[in-house]
Amino acid sequence: MINFITRYFTSLWAFITSPFRALWRLIVRIFPPREFTVMDTPRGNVYTFRQSSFWRFTKFCGKLGLIIWATWSTYVFVYHRPLLQKRTQELAEAKSLHERQMSDLQVYLKKYNELARDLNVIDDKILNTKSLSTEKKEELMNTRLKTWAELDFLHTRLTEMFTNDEYSAEYTKLSELSTEFELTRAENEALKKKNAQLLESMQEIVTADTKIFDTVSNLAADNIDSLRENMKNISSTIASLGLTQTKLVQSANKFSNPLVGAAFSPIEFDKNLDPKYQKLADDLELWNGLAKLDKILPIGAPVEKMRITSNFGTRNDPFTGKPSKHRGIDFAGKIGTELMAVAPGRVVSAGERVGYGTTVEIDHGLGFTTLYAHLSQITVARGDWVRPGTVVGLAGSTGRSTGPHLHYEIRYKGVPFDPVKFVKE
Repeated sequence: MINFITRYFTSLWAFITSPFRALWRLIVRIFPPREFTVMDTPRGNVYTFRQSSFWRFTKFCGKLGLIIWATWSTYVFVYHRPLLQKRTQELAEAKSLHERQMSDLQVYLKKYNELARDLNVIDDKILNTKSLSTEKKEELMNTRLKTWAELDFLHTRLTEMFTNDEYSAEYTKLSELSTEFELTRAENEALKKKNAQLLESMQEIVTADTKIFDTVSNLAADNIDSLRENMKNISSTIASLGLTQTKLVQSANKFSNPLVGAAFSPIEFDKNLDPKYQKLADDLELWNGLAKLDKILPIGAPVEKMRITSNFGTRNDPFTGKPSKHRGIDFAGKIGTELMAVAPGRVVSAGERVGYGTTVEIDHGLGFTTLYAHLSQITVARGDWVRPGTVVGLAGSTGRSTGPHLHYEIRYKGVPFDPVKFVKE
């Protein structure tokens, strides 16, 4: 019962987490681990700086987030500026209209008060009409009626001004514009502060990258001459093999092998930084590629005591006596002599092959393979990773062979190369 429950929850957990595992595999594929290497030649120290997939993904997300936010903030800021100017103009016009209306209101109120006062004076005179003539009384009554009419007109006009929808709408619009203006101005100030913070964050990222590069620069500055001398040596070796350095270096920087190291990705810096940083970055990239090539190239002898008995190229076939192509070189040796890998790689074939007898083939990457033929015994299996010096088999005389020896081939992208150029005494 316990086993059933355990299996159930294990399966459930695997089902729940499978999308996340798939997502993580995708992230690792897009953001593989990167590393770059600096060698301190006089001391013999090698410094390797590594960036994990998680760190590269996090850094990418952070930069992407900053870029998106900066773009959005800039858009909103640019969009709000004309809007703010438009609102400011509308507010000024509304205030001007409001001031004119208030001025008219003051004039009407003043006139209304004057007419009311005149009407009171006329009423007082009418009350004392006993001593006045009939014509004077009629004149006072006409004046009173005229003043009353004007007063009534002003009263009606003032009432209309206070109850008029247009006036109320303008007053309401003025209030709304004032509120919106204050809100827009507050948003504008907040965006300015946020943009300043974003600029500061971007500067911190640039500063952090610069510090990393300064560290690398300090490690390599004292030894840059030795670094370039080593690069010259490896470059001359590649040239002597008849290979193209540029393409090989580019391929090596993208090459990842558990025995050689992860793919190399140079750090990118601001274009305004000191040109010496870019120069050092170029040197480090070239050095890293050449250093990897130095590890990948199958340079060295597959046997301790080396005696070549048959060279690469056209020769007389030992069985038919006719000219034939010899795609490798033959080393003399006793049965049981240990045969070693000359560079890191993965065993892609280990078994019998027509004409070659018992063979081992190793893929070193970038198109380089080595083949060991006529073995008496194989000591590795297909899929094994081997290092320089790993014993891959023992010399023998299997297959189409006239006696105990090692037939050794080196191929680049399937084309045989003369192994003598790769063998170091």
